[in-house]
Amino acid sequence: MGYDEKDMLRQLADPKTQRKAFEKVVSQYGQTLYWKIRRIVLNHDDADDVLQNTFVKAWMNLSDFQQLSKLSTWLYRIAVNESLDFLRKKKNAQDLSMDEAAGVANMLMADDFFDGDSAQALLQEAIATLPDVQRTVFTLRYYDNMKYSEMSKVLHTSEGALKASYHIAVQKVTDYVKKKS
Repeated sequence: MGYDEKDMLRQLADPKTQRKAFEKVVSQYGQTLYWKIRRIVLNHDDADDVLQNTFVKAWMNLSDFQQLSKLSTWLYRIAVNESLDFLRKKKNAQDLSMDEAAGVANMLMADDFFDGDSAQALLQEAIATLPDVQRTVFTLRYYDNMKYSEMSKVLHTSEGALKASYHIAVQKVTDYVKKKS
């Protein structure tokens, strides 16, 4: 059975079918959103918490969704904003020292839910040194191959600014990896 967004939106708008339709939304987008969040916040438990907050916020604001963008774009925007809010509250997104960033790789290698190798852990360590917005742009582009036009809708930023952020982030990640190799 395929996913029909128009039908889903109709069900979400109807109070009689809203709850069941939202359960389908959670099922449809849960894993994708989890990985978008996880690449930003890094830790599995934190990603689970942010994902739950994302769906709570989406549920609470369902009546505000004006369907000017796709449902997935709206959910991604909430997830990214919740991730960035989480990072700001944790104060670990801005300027990690090299020692703190090295701890990211160690944390990932010890995480039962991380299935990467040491090269992937080093990449994550490098990404962890980026400021929160650059980290978000980098992960959305590098891992999700999200188009700048879509990212622009999610992050409410111009495509030019996103391209510049991505370019700077790539250079910082490259420099970090070369320095650590």
